[in-house]
Amino acid sequence: MVRTTFRIALANIPFPASEDDAVSRAVSAVHEAGRAGADLICFPECYIPGYRISSHNVPLPTPEYLERAWHTVADAARTANVGVVLGTERFVDDAMRISVLVIDRDGSIDGFQDKVQLDPSEDPLYTPGTSRRVFTAGDLTFGVAICHEGWRYPETVRFAARHGAQLVFLPHFGEAEPGAFRPTTFADPANTFHEKAIQCRAAENTCFVAAVNCAGDGSPTTSAVARPDGSVLAWQPYGVAGLLVVDIDTSEATRLLASRLRPAQA
Repeated sequence: MVRTTFRIALANIPFPASEDDAVSRAVSAVHEAGRAGADLICFPECYIPGYRISSHNVPLPTPEYLERAWHTVADAARTANVGVVLGTERFVDDAMRISVLVIDRDGSIDGFQDKVQLDPSEDPLYTPGTSRRVFTAGDLTFGVAICHEGWRYPETVRFAARHGAQLVFLPHFGEAEPGAFRPTTFADPANTFHEKAIQCRAAENTCFVAAVNCAGDGSPTTSAVARPDGSVLAWQPYGVAGLLVVDIDTSEATRLLASRLRPAQA
């Protein structure tokens, strides 16, 4: 019998204070997700070692640090019996990429989804990925679109839906800027387009979209899940750290509209 209900957890947790803090917070969140009965937990963009931005002094990680961090989180996944979608950096041919590492609930490594569409501000720091894929967790098929590419390149979400994904994770990083609007309700008309894009990506592909950001005072976006009809299933209160735990019914994700895309236009 095909299982249609999956419990996901979005790690709406504070920006890490250091490389070691990133690993410690990730491990704690994985165990908390296990106690909550989650099947999968997703972390914000580059949570290990922390998104590289001028407002945060994040040192360049070594390959050795990244390998240790990944294995430590994988051990936690196995112990907690939770699959992990981990925002991270990684080296490919000595070049740094923004990526997501997918870990199965038995602690085995399923693979990476690199960020293919970089934000222009990331060009000096990173090299883009070159391919897209989908992943499975039991009867669930899911994809990943990382921050800018999910907001600005709807093809990334459509790729996942057309390749069987009932759910697409959108790990990202956004923090308050001086003088910017500070939302208190999801998709406030006075806010930027980003939260509305979560709903749009879901509705235009008839799949679930789950976006996850770090918890921060005045954050312009929060972690949230949109249904396949574009309505909001759940969202985390702004600036409140914790896991957003949500049950989704994958039978609602028909992917009808994504599947109707004419091949000549793909």
